[in-house]
Amino acid sequence: MNSFTKNKAAWLIVTAFVLWISSMVSAFGQVSSKPTNPPPKPLQQIVVQTDKAKSQPTTNTKPQASATPLVTKTGSSSPVAIVPRKTSFPILADVDIPGYSGILVENIDGNVVLDSYSNYAFNPASNVKIATAYAVLKTFGPDYRFPTSVWTDGQIDSSTGTLNGNLYVSGRDPMFGLEHAVAVAGELNRLGIRQVLGDLIVTDNFAMNYSTQAQSSGNALLATMNSAKRSAAANRAWQNYLVSARKSALTIPSVETSGGVYVQSLPTNAKLLFSHESAPMREIVKVTLCYSNNFLAERLGDMLGGPYAVARIVQMNGQIAPEEFIIQTASGLGTNRVTPRAMIKLLRTLRNELARNKMTFADIMPVAGVDKGTLERRF
Repeated sequence: MNSFTKNKAAWLIVTAFVLWISSMVSAFGQVSSKPTNPPPKPLQQIVVQTDKAKSQPTTNTKPQASATPLVTKTGSSSPVAIVPRKTSFPILADVDIPGYSGILVENIDGNVVLDSYSNYAFNPASNVKIATAYAVLKTFGPDYRFPTSVWTDGQIDSSTGTLNGNLYVSGRDPMFGLEHAVAVAGELNRLGIRQVLGDLIVTDNFAMNYSTQAQSSGNALLATMNSAKRSAAANRAWQNYLVSARKSALTIPSVETSGGVYVQSLPTNAKLLFSHESAPMREIVKVTLCYSNNFLAERLGDMLGGPYAVARIVQMNGQIAPEEFIIQTASGLGTNRVTPRAMIKLLRTLRNELARNKMTFADIMPVAGVDKGTLERRF
C-alpha cells in the first residue's frame, strides 16, 4: 500500500477510462435539443472591420441485448472472460470492478498502473466531446474567434436613419445569443441605421440562441433587434451583458426591418458593414465541456467537417488506429466506439497541445466543485 501511495504521487494523468454498460445504454436515449437552461456565454465584443475583404445519466438496470454490441474487442482475439487484468500493484489485482467496463490507468511516465480490457471498444458517450475539443483547439487555436458579419446591398441615408436595401448576416458563432443580437442593433444605430427598408437575410450557417435552424434564428434576430418586439428574456440578457462588461447604454438599441426574413447566400455586391466577434475558442470549449453541451459540441465539430474529420484529426495526431476510435457524432450522442487505450493517447495528445499554448486541463475542463456546470455540486 505504501508503494502505491508513493507512485501515486508521480501525478497520475487524467487517465481512468471507465465506461459502464448502464451508462452506455443511457447514452442511446440522449436527444439533441435546445437546452432549457443554456450555459452562460463568455463576453463577446463588437468589432468594426474596415477591411471589406474580409450529463451522463446512469442506471443500475441490467442492460438489454442490442443489435449493435456495446463492447467491441480490438487487437487480441482472446475471449473477454479470460483476458487477465494487468497491474504493477498487487493490491489492485483483486479490486472488484462491477459490470462490463474497460479501464486503463497510467502514470505520467506511461507506466501501467491498471489495465482491464483496454483493447476493447466501448461507447464513450460524452467523452467524445474531449476529442472534439482537441480537434478544434489543434485546428483553430485557443484564441480563434468566430466572426458574425453584417452586410448590405443598399445605401445608408443618415438624414432619415434608414438603410435603403437588404441587411445580410453570416457567421457560425455557436454562442451567438440574445444579448449579441441587441449589440448588433446598437452597432447599426451607431452607423446611423434605425430602420431597414428591405429584408433581413441570413446565411444557412447562421445560428442564434442554440437553434439548429437558420430560418428560426433569423426570425429571432429580427425580433430581438427591434426594441418594440424584443422579449423580456432578451432585455434581461442585454442588461446582464452591460453589467458584466461594465458598460452603460445611453439609448436603447433598436432597428426595425420592414421586410421579411429569408435564408440565402451572400450576393456578390454585398458590402461589409461590421463584424461581431465571439469569445475566444478556449472559453467556448470550456463552456462546452463544463456543461457537456451537445449543441455546442456538434457546432464545433461541423466547423471541422463533422465527426469523421474530428476522428481523423485525433487518429493522425494521437497515433491511434482507426478501429480503436470510431465516432458518428461530435457530441457523443448515437453510436460511437473508443478503446480505453485510445482515450489515454487522446488525453496525452491533448495535454501536449494545451502545454504548447501554456494551458492545462483545468483551462478547458470542468473542475469538480469549482466550475459551474455538471460537476458544480460533485463535492
